[in-house]
Amino acid sequence: MNLDIISSNKSFDGWHKQYRHPSSVLGCEMRFAIYLPPQALTGQKVPVLYWLSGLTCTDENFMQKAGAQRIAAELGIALVAPDTSPRGEGVADDPGYDLGMGAGFYVNATQHPWRDHYQMYDYVTRELPELIETHFPVSTRRAISGHSMGGHGALIAALREPGRYRSVSAFSPISHPSRCPWGQKALGAYLGNNPLLWQEWDACQLLRHHDGQPLPTRVDVGLDDPFLAEQLGIDALDEVAAAKAWPLELNRHAGYDHSYYFVASFIEAHLRFHARHLGD
Repeated sequence: MNLDIISSNKSFDGWHKQYRHPSSVLGCEMRFAIYLPPQALTGQKVPVLYWLSGLTCTDENFMQKAGAQRIAAELGIALVAPDTSPRGEGVADDPGYDLGMGAGFYVNATQHPWRDHYQMYDYVTRELPELIETHFPVSTRRAISGHSMGGHGALIAALREPGRYRSVSAFSPISHPSRCPWGQKALGAYLGNNPLLWQEWDACQLLRHHDGQPLPTRVDVGLDDPFLAEQLGIDALDEVAAAKAWPLELNRHAGYDHSYYFVASFIEAHLRFHARHLGD
């Protein structure tokens, strides 16, 4: 597969790089960013944390705003951030910020006009990791994390793919999308108006019926998040995890909101959480 480099910046003795590539899964050109820590530059194969961003975001939000590179360099963890949806001429879109480009919701769409390009789940769990593990000095030790819509994506990927990830974390995740306005709009458009099908892409429902090995899970949410009550479903996730005796570390932070100021405040804790599970 051809990789075209867009930008390259040295950071904490490692390198942040942006690439574009043709995606056979999405049927369009895609962009991603990778941070390679200094350990990867000496021939060592390092583990990878995949980061999934939220509504309206691209690969740039996390890489520029979270301040994750310093700790990733210390811990020897590569960071990979894909875009949040397919983009380009001929890709379906919607006037709303919460559907279409920038709002792929990390599902595999089945409905017209979305199904031709919006296969983001297969892209982030299959095509992109295969590309990263082929072209960069990384191992198959993977963790996954994300924010908001991307927190939803991280949780469902971890729950649907037993054994693929060592750990999962999320900031302010849309935890129960089949029961919130954002999720109902997106799942209805991408999957059709059958709520039973939505459950296959809902972290609370997936966890409720999960019968595999528990996965170390961390979730952080701000108590001043304006979307907490209507959109995120954190209490439902907490209740299901407690009923399943799932190893969920849930942290509620007074005064914090939904922004990257919140993410930047606790990204170090998340990286150290993943580092404990990404070791050999």
